[in-house]
Amino acid sequence: MGQGRVIVTHDRDFLRLHAAGVPHAGIAYCDKDRKSIGEIILRLIQLWERIEAKDMVARVQFL
Repeated sequence: MGQGRVIVTHDRDFLRLHAAGVPHAGIAYCDKDRKSIGEIILRLIQLWERIEAKDMVARVQFL
């Protein structure tokens, strides 16, 4: 969990790490090329407004 930061990614390897039970501070995942950068930013803002950092621990949120 290193610095305790949620990672934003489109790399499926992070989903595999999550499935394997590797501890993490949270993953915000978006399929590559499925959303515009503007939509991704909007969804990240909404995520930040609704979910506390402590509630993201060991969680994957699909954007």
